[in-house]
Amino acid sequence: MAAIALFVHADRPEALKLAADLIGRLDGDGHEIRLPPESAEAVNRTDIAHLDDHIGEKLDLAVSLGGDGSMLRAVTAVADDGVPVLGVNYGSLGYLTDIEPEVALEAIEQFLTGDYVIEERIRLSCRLDDGTEVSALNEAIVEKVDSGRTVNLAVHIDGEYFTSYAADGLIAATPTGSTAYSLSAGGPILAPTMNAVILTPVAPHTLFDRSLVLLPSSELVVEVLGDRPAAVAVDGRSLGELGDGGSLTVSVSDRPARLVTLGQRGFHQALKSSFGLSDR
Repeated sequence: MAAIALFVHADRPEALKLAADLIGRLDGDGHEIRLPPESAEAVNRTDIAHLDDHIGEKLDLAVSLGGDGSMLRAVTAVADDGVPVLGVNYGSLGYLTDIEPEVALEAIEQFLTGDYVIEERIRLSCRLDDGTEVSALNEAIVEKVDSGRTVNLAVHIDGEYFTSYAADGLIAATPTGSTAYSLSAGGPILAPTMNAVILTPVAPHTLFDRSLVLLPSSELVVEVLGDRPAAVAVDGRSLGELGDGGSLTVSVSDRPARLVTLGQRGFHQALKSSFGLSDR
């Protein structure tokens, strides 16, 4: 029997209904079901709630029922334990979630029979000066706090000063995150299983306004210059602000995300669907 965690988008009634159905079926088959506290409360199953700090221990599979945001939540909770994550799509774009709700149970059963492939995606290790360290599947962002004013940011690559930007911000993204904030700022689209780090400036006031695609061995340090503070966010989660001389250090984590793929839809098909690309 397997231990399976469900991460459910609490504001999507259809996802909550599917979660309740899956719990009943999987529990009836003898599997152990775990839910993070907010998911447990949303489906009225607080008896099987597990804190995120422990939910990945001896876990066989995490299932995300939601959009890419729910998937990021699941990956954050279990990736350090090496747990594979299967995404059921209740969002719109669905770059990370390629299983449709109507086949969710079949997809889980297929996983349990061993008929699946694991895609490893690099994550970023993001460290602040105060010792705070978190991981990102999509991106880490250092951006302006004051509306209408740029922030001055110095970039160091592998211990050497590269250049400074007066900009709205800087994005350090993974190939998985290349279709998120980095793309909207003009960054390139990379195949998600590539090993690289993308550095993309947001509205830079400089002649050098291109993204950089760096080796996965690169270490980036983004330092705030001057009296204009910068906010730091990782995969949409705020980590606070940096003042003059404060910095964010970004490198590739040694613990990748492990995503379950069942051959339903490839990355190119997701791009075509999202951008409305025709077949001719």
